[in-house]
Amino acid sequence: MIIIIIIIWSINFEFCLLFLKPGKGCTSPDIAPTTADTEKKQKIWLWQQLAARITPTVQRVVEFAKRVPGFVDLSQDDQLILIKVGFFELWLCYVSRLATELSLTFYDGTFITRQQLEIIYDVEFATNVFQLVTFFNSLSLTDTDVGLFAAIVLLTPDRPGVSDVKTVQHSQDRIVEAFKLQLSKGHGGDQNLAEAVLSKLPELRSIGARHVTHLEWFRLHWHMLKLPPLFAEIFDIPKCEEDLHQG
Repeated sequence: MIIIIIIIWSINFEFCLLFLKPGKGCTSPDIAPTTADTEKKQKIWLWQQLAARITPTVQRVVEFAKRVPGFVDLSQDDQLILIKVGFFELWLCYVSRLATELSLTFYDGTFITRQQLEIIYDVEFATNVFQLVTFFNSLSLTDTDVGLFAAIVLLTPDRPGVSDVKTVQHSQDRIVEAFKLQLSKGHGGDQNLAEAVLSKLPELRSIGARHVTHLEWFRLHWHMLKLPPLFAEIFDIPKCEEDLHQG
């Protein structure tokens, strides 16, 4: 278990250096004017801003996943499913480090407000997201703590389409034990902290499922979107010809 903790510490330290690199002052993406634009256009415009800021994280999550013990032993199909289906949940794990009750801060120092997230999705979804990330932020988890928890989220064995469920479950079980050991040694010796964090897995999973539901609206309006190709791929959003020739 100590070996797993050391491995996760190493890869997560590198990940956090990139993901949590502070910007030169936090500024929110501009909100599209509501006087001239329709609600639909504003929703799409804000989502495109969100997509542009999430996209740099995709490659970092992939690199993180490849170095999680047991992940590369899976088939490429299972690896792809775990990354794509779990990506939004993994992103929330890391963005919680720089979350407040009113905003989520990105790797470059810009941030999105709760109000903007309500426009992109809806009030209930935004409320659930902020309740979860502020809970995680309040725990003052270390980089290693977050990395281990993210690895647990990544290795969720019952993702739709996963074929080698037993192997994924075995790998996740090992990381869960390492996570419990890691948290028992810190945070003032709080023996209940690990279970408190793990108890949030169903809530995180529920948010991920609702996010998938929200994606259907954007897939329906794909012809109105200009998205980074990598973002469109991770969330299975159809791409127009102009997007295919970008990057």
